[in-house]
Amino acid sequence: MGVIAIQETPLHVLAVDDSNIDRKLIERLLKTYSYHVTAVDSGSKALEFLGLQDVENFQSFSSNQETDVNLIITDYCMPGMTGFELLRKIKESKSLKDIPVVIMSSDNIPARISRCLEEGAQEFFLKPVRLSDVDKLRPYLSKNERKTTNDDDDDDNDDGDDDVEGWSDEDEQGRSDEDERGQAVSMDQSS
Repeated sequence: MGVIAIQETPLHVLAVDDSNIDRKLIERLLKTYSYHVTAVDSGSKALEFLGLQDVENFQSFSSNQETDVNLIITDYCMPGMTGFELLRKIKESKSLKDIPVVIMSSDNIPARISRCLEEGAQEFFLKPVRLSDVDKLRPYLSKNERKTTNDDDDDDNDDGDDDVEGWSDEDEQGRSDEDERGQAVSMDQSS
């Protein structure tokens, strides 16, 4: 029987936007769902925050161990590094490629949207981002939470690690329909 760790810390979203107003808006919307939000104003600051030290030469690709980001939401049009370039750098990184990335833009350009989705973006939101858009992020955060807490190991030893807890019968009965489709639901999100 597999075990899933119950995560008590809020899910962490990295928001990237060069516009202070848009950054504050997305931060407020994300906090409505009790997500922990770190907001930065450029793609290079996002990569630095994620632990990619020499982003131009890809020299140091060690993930920042103290920074456990569950999702990245980024503006497409930013000076220096676009959201698309940030997406590509994240997806090229062995340590960061599994973090879901959402692109947002005020331009409704179908070719741009398709290109971002083809390169690995989970969603593309048109600005201004609304609360209903943020609600669409929940499945990506749930999948990512399960992956980071279960670490994808098929560990056959039952050594009773103290850092994970198994589901009890009451937990099993209280799981939602969403969970029955294979998506983990954290105990703190169900309230």
